[in-house]
Amino acid sequence: MATTKNLLLRLDPDLAEQLQAVADIEARPVSEVVREAIRALVDQRRTDAAFQERLHAAAKEQQRVLRQLRSSER
Repeated sequence: MATTKNLLLRLDPDLAEQLQAVADIEARPVSEVVREAIRALVDQRRTDAAFQERLHAAAKEQQRVLRQLRSSER
């Protein structure tokens, strides 16, 4: 079983060039810089009250749909 998941990331050329420059200056692989940025975003969302409200609402809706699906199976 793989310990990582490969993702395809499309960036506009200017952003890709800037990302490469950051990685080059920090002497790190681009993938490491991207992982760090994603971790920071996820950590930020964990403490973002508005995001947490939307997350809760989405989970509640999914639970409602799952209940409907289960009751339709009987």
